[in-house]
Amino acid sequence: MGIEENVGNAVNKGKELYEQNKDKIAEAVKSEQAEDISDKVLDGVADFAKKIAPGAADKIDEIRDGADKAVGNE
Repeated sequence: MGIEENVGNAVNKGKELYEQNKDKIAEAVKSEQAEDISDKVLDGVADFAKKIAPGAADKIDEIRDGADKAVGNE
């Protein structure tokens, strides 16, 4: 079995697992726990970005808020 075949098999298995669990995955992404974790990560990244580019604070907050809407339940 070659490396390409192994990679292809792994990708196909990943697709199968996703299809079997996509409802659970979607639920987890929209959970309170995901919200808490994503808020901490996004806040940390935004704070770091503001230290590097303090003049772009408003844009950084806008991007952070957009990303926050994609993960969690708030």
